[in-house]
Amino acid sequence: MIIEVDREKCVGALPCIAVAPKTFKLDKDKKAYVIDPKGNNYKTVLLAARSCPVKAIKIFDDQGKEVYPGSEFNKEDNTF
Repeated sequence: MIIEVDREKCVGALPCIAVAPKTFKLDKDKKAYVIDPKGNNYKTVLLAARSCPVKAIKIFDDQGKEVYPGSEFNKEDNTF
């Protein structure tokens, strides 16, 4: 899993850190960044991405295919 945070979109609202504190942290500019992509499990990271009010977090599979907020994602069972 590859996780990207769009720093231009990030407003430092903190839900990603509240949900997945082992994966995300705020920097000195109050912008989220990834500290450990494997810090939390996939479902927790996905929940963190979904909680972002400005959708600044993207998740890609290991082949680089966007799975969130991509259209291929199955919201029913959290699979792609």
